[in-house]
Amino acid sequence: MPRYSYTARDRTGASSSSNIEASSRKEALRLLSARGLTPLRIDEEAAQGSKASRAERKPTNPSESHSSTQPPSPRRKGVTKGPSRRERLPFLTALEDLTSSGLSAGEAIRLLSIRIKEPQLRALSGGLWERIGEGASLSSAMLAFPDVFDTASVNLIQAGEATGSLNDVLKRIIAHLTEQRELRRQLVSALAYPVFMMFVAVGVILFFLFYLLPKLQTLLSALGGELPTSTRILVATSDFLIHYGVFLLIGGAMAAIAFWRWYKTRPGREAIDAAILKLPLLGPFAVSRTVLSISQTLSVLLENGITTVEALRMTSRQIVNTVHHGAFEEASNRVLEGEALSQALGRTSCFPDLVLDQLSVGENTGNIVPALKKVSVTYQQKITQQLNVFTKIIASGVLMSVFVFVGFIAYAIVSAVFQLSSSFKM
Repeated sequence: MPRYSYTARDRTGASSSSNIEASSRKEALRLLSARGLTPLRIDEEAAQGSKASRAERKPTNPSESHSSTQPPSPRRKGVTKGPSRRERLPFLTALEDLTSSGLSAGEAIRLLSIRIKEPQLRALSGGLWERIGEGASLSSAMLAFPDVFDTASVNLIQAGEATGSLNDVLKRIIAHLTEQRELRRQLVSALAYPVFMMFVAVGVILFFLFYLLPKLQTLLSALGGELPTSTRILVATSDFLIHYGVFLLIGGAMAAIAFWRWYKTRPGREAIDAAILKLPLLGPFAVSRTVLSISQTLSVLLENGITTVEALRMTSRQIVNTVHHGAFEEASNRVLEGEALSQALGRTSCFPDLVLDQLSVGENTGNIVPALKKVSVTYQQKITQQLNVFTKIIASGVLMSVFVFVGFIAYAIVSAVFQLSSSFKM
């Protein structure tokens, strides 16, 4: 059986060199992975001192691909669509569960590729295992799935592999992604009730205008007499919507499409984002969301050994508002020139003074990561409070509008009935 000499690193980051017997080079890699070792170099020992020099070098840059022959996003049989970003969190959670139990990353992914029943996760695990089985590191294997793993996650995984702290990195990534998912869930939950109330309100209004009111109009016309002003306004509105409502609907749809296309352009996006910051409720929420995104992402990246340059560049990608995005990039350039982050952000006039003070204290004491985490916790709570207030205001406004409109309809109908009844008595 062939023998292979190798140099590998264990979970603590210590390097060691030895020999192993295996039927093939791929089998040797699998055996090393099962032992919790990450191969740095493996050579097949040939006769009389000659070696079939096949060096396995772990990439130092996650942008280096392990094999030019591998397709960027392979699809397994029975899967019509490749894995997407939604598989990232469940996959990393399952991987962390296995690696925290003592398995190496390679062996954990091999087990996931066999045991997971969900097709997309199975395809993702199988694709990663194919690359790891050929000697690629976990971070370089993840690069073949850009639709699943973003650059920040890949760089964090690479840092964990280099320092032997992959489990800790996985836990921090999972915590970060879970917080982001919770924020999206809160946002959707906060908007669900107001949107539902708006649909109900529109349904009630349309029912009155298109069904109930025409029947009452026929009855009132048969009785004859002069209708009150409120009733005439209501009847005129109903007639207008019945005859021209379709044209209004088409015009509104065309206007919405034109607005959406303009919003997708850079000037349109910048104009809308700038206008949002000036609104009473949406402006403070947009600021809070930006501060939360910066503090969460930057703290995770810096805590896991990512350089300041890379951390700032990756954090800027997470900022949704274009005004804040441009301000943060401007501040990042000043930081790279040697200016403190708190001072650079202060020059933009886009961030709260209290946040800048906390960052300044963290920089002066050398505890910038704890300061960012504290800001993250504070603004997570603040966003929750803002969403609750936003939900109550929207729901109350919708209900009040419905009550006012229904009350107006009731008043118009009752006043018409009373006026017509008094005309009969006379």
